[in-house]
Amino acid sequence: MKFAKLAVLATAMAVTPIAANAQDVGATVYGNDDAPIGTVEANADGIVTVNTGKHAAPLPANLLAEREGKWTVNATKAQIDGMMDQQVAQANAARDAALTEGATVMSADGMPAGVIYTVDSEDTVIVKNDGGIVTLTREAFATDANGQLMALYSMEQLTANTTAVPEGAEILTPAQAAAKAAESEDTAGASE
Repeated sequence: MKFAKLAVLATAMAVTPIAANAQDVGATVYGNDDAPIGTVEANADGIVTVNTGKHAAPLPANLLAEREGKWTVNATKAQIDGMMDQQVAQANAARDAALTEGATVMSADGMPAGVIYTVDSEDTVIVKNDGGIVTLTREAFATDANGQLMALYSMEQLTANTTAVPEGAEILTPAQAAAKAAESEDTAGASE
């Protein structure tokens, strides 16, 4: 009889880790304050992505536990959003430091995509390559683990959106073109 109880306990223990990592998409995750943190968006490769309404927070699946029929994590929504805010700020600071004229840009799939030609005050970025230019926003860039600047698009997507530039043409972002036009009007008005 003791052996049978031990066998059942061993089987239950063997099944527990699998169940603890089986959070379903759409399930609500609660914090240690019993308030909802968010909803499971994805569960893959040991990472449960929880949408907090502000962030898609990647949480290691082994940090989630089932308690009283609910998935919980030992943190509050405010703590998780705060950690994510800090990570986003650090990633943005690294991106902004790397996003300078002349910086080499890689595509999201690791191909050389060109160099930063200009960045304007409106956060428009022009990448110049052998085929012409691609106009993107600051948010379309990130840095990889090595600090390398990369566009968040594949080389195929970047190539499809490259615009050829005629020889000798001036390359300006819309904000730069507007500033130049305003300067020209000011200069013309002052000379009259």
